[in-house]
Amino acid sequence: MPSINLLPWREAERKKRQRDFGVALGGAVIAAVAVVMLTMLAYSQMIDGQQARNQRLTDEIRELELTIEKIDGLEREKERRLARMEIIEELQKSRQEIVHLFDELVRQLPEGVYLTGAKQTGARVEIRGIAQSSTRVSALMRQIDSSEWLGDPEVERVETTQSGSSRQSEFVVYLKQVQPNSDAEDME
Repeated sequence: MPSINLLPWREAERKKRQRDFGVALGGAVIAAVAVVMLTMLAYSQMIDGQQARNQRLTDEIRELELTIEKIDGLEREKERRLARMEIIEELQKSRQEIVHLFDELVRQLPEGVYLTGAKQTGARVEIRGIAQSSTRVSALMRQIDSSEWLGDPEVERVETTQSGSSRQSEFVVYLKQVQPNSDAEDME
């Protein structure tokens, strides 16, 4: 019987299948690498885009913080100017008070009493002076107490000193400046 060798055909078929499998495997590996690379590229672009957005937000935040600092500075400047305006308004309102104070001090000063200094802190006034005697200081206190622009006299000290052949009393008196008829002024 004649023998027919079918092995080379099968062998050729097996080699063709192995080659096709190798090509398919290589194509699958290349496709898998391409998919991985494309995925990495897509994620890289997404990360770069997010980083760019984050950087823009950081820049905007920094710019807004500078703007807020400028606004805070302007607010502080506004408060300082308003405080200055209030002080100026208070000074304008109290301009006449100092005139009344000096006028009233001159009117209430008894004979034999001389002022050497005056200092005002708010409504409280400190006057220093020399009197011929301590009774003249008492007279000054009574006259201040009866004044409509001055009130609440307090003696801090009265010292009697010898000046040549005469004696004199150095004194420090505190008093308050009063505004008479403040109700009448409020109604106007």
